[in-house]
Amino acid sequence: MIAGLLGRKMGMTQVFDEAGNVVPVTVVEAGPCTVVQIKTPEKDGYAAVQLGFLEQKPQRVSKPLRGHFARAKVKPMRYLREFPLLDDGQEVTLGQVVRVENIFEAGEFVDVSGMTKGKGFAGGRRRYGFAGNPASHGTHETFRGPGSIGTAGSPSKVLKGHRMAGRMGNEKRTVQNLRIVQVIPERNLLLIKGALPGRRGGIVTIKKSVKKSLGF
Repeated sequence: MIAGLLGRKMGMTQVFDEAGNVVPVTVVEAGPCTVVQIKTPEKDGYAAVQLGFLEQKPQRVSKPLRGHFARAKVKPMRYLREFPLLDDGQEVTLGQVVRVENIFEAGEFVDVSGMTKGKGFAGGRRRYGFAGNPASHGTHETFRGPGSIGTAGSPSKVLKGHRMAGRMGNEKRTVQNLRIVQVIPERNLLLIKGALPGRRGGIVTIKKSVKKSLGF
C-alpha cells in the first residue's frame, strides 16, 4: 500500500460528530493520483512510488519530463511527489490511478505537509515578536528597531543564526497526528480535524502517521 497521497487544500469548515459537538475541519481534495514511477530495493535501494497530481498541458512540460511520463504511459502531471511503499502484499503498477478511498479511512491519523503562506519581508517585531524599544527616555526613531545585534570586542561580529528582519513564511511545515473525520470518495475529499499549513488551493502531502498507527 502507498503511504500517502497528494492533495489540494480547499478551505476550512465545521461538522458535527455523533454527540452533537462542533468539529473544525480542513477540506482537502486528495487525489486522484497516478503512479508515474516505482522504485524497488533491488534497483534503487528502497521501496517507494512517485505519484502525479493534476494533469498538465504537454507544451508546459520540459522535454526530459515528457520522456519520463511517456515511459510510464501516462499524461503529463503538474505535481510529482514520492511516497514510501508499505509492505502489505498489495501490488502497484505504472499508470495505476490511486483514489482517496484506497489509502485512507475515517478515524485514522495522518501527517500533513505544505508550504506556509508567504508574508514577504518583515521586521523583527512581526517576524519574531520582539518587544521593540521604549517609547520614551530619549528613544528617537528606533521604536521598532531590533536593538543590539553585535557582540563586544571578541568576536566582534554578528553571530550566525541571529534573529533579524527577513523573509517571513513560505516555508515547509508539517502538522502531525491529525485525525481524519470523514472521507467523501465520490468527490475525492478528506475532512481532517484542525488547521493545515498553506493557503487555499495550496498543494499538501498527506501521509499515514507512523506514531499513531504504532499505538504510541
